[in-house]
Amino acid sequence: MSGVVERTAPAPSAAKARRSMASIVQGVAIALGFVMLVGGFGVIATGYRPFLIPTASMSPTLESGDTVLARKVDGGSVGRGDIVVFREPLWGGAVMVKRVVAVGGDTVACCDAQHRLLVNGTPIDEPYLPQQMTSGAGFTTTVPAGRLFLLGDFRDNSLDSRSHLDVASGTIAASDVTGRVEGTVWPFDRMSASERTVAFDRLGGAVASRPGLLEPAAYVMVGGAALIVLASAAGGVVSLGRRARRRSG
Repeated sequence: MSGVVERTAPAPSAAKARRSMASIVQGVAIALGFVMLVGGFGVIATGYRPFLIPTASMSPTLESGDTVLARKVDGGSVGRGDIVVFREPLWGGAVMVKRVVAVGGDTVACCDAQHRLLVNGTPIDEPYLPQQMTSGAGFTTTVPAGRLFLLGDFRDNSLDSRSHLDVASGTIAASDVTGRVEGTVWPFDRMSASERTVAFDRLGGAVASRPGLLEPAAYVMVGGAALIVLASAAGGVVSLGRRARRRSG
């Protein structure tokens, strides 16, 4: 009696069951990936609008030519530090993007000895600025209720509330706000979610808003697309392996 042990091929029914289970798992993974992809895209498509930044007035936070996504919000919900998209008829009616630095009831002034903005007498350290305000006349104004005072981050090259102090003290109606910027999507090398600033937090009250669903929705989209690709690729590899085994058999 020889020591050779013969190996028998698995029963056709067992092999078929394994193939059926693998197909089910693949189908579930692809379906889940599709739901994630469509769901994430749906959140972004319904809750956000794209805007092209036309000037360098918000540099370096936002550069001319950047495409940003702004969450659709009620202007009454924005706070100091938020970057908003708005259209003010008294400023020419063009779509603009600036940073809210004061809300209704605040007194805003320029500037202390270190060229820092003063809000309600408190100097504000703004780490996102390329430089503090170094030119232009000083000012002091109180923001009426329901209105906002806005500045560009590139303070020496921005037409903002300071340029319109003779019209409603340089403020805009909160209802003129159409969105809050929450991320840059183009160019690719600048793609990122906007960071919430804490510069105004010690003032309390209407401080910068918490991020919305843009970043998690984007991750869900990417994860869904990756799941579809991986599941499809795994299915293709398994099919090639079956063909190879059949040829070798």
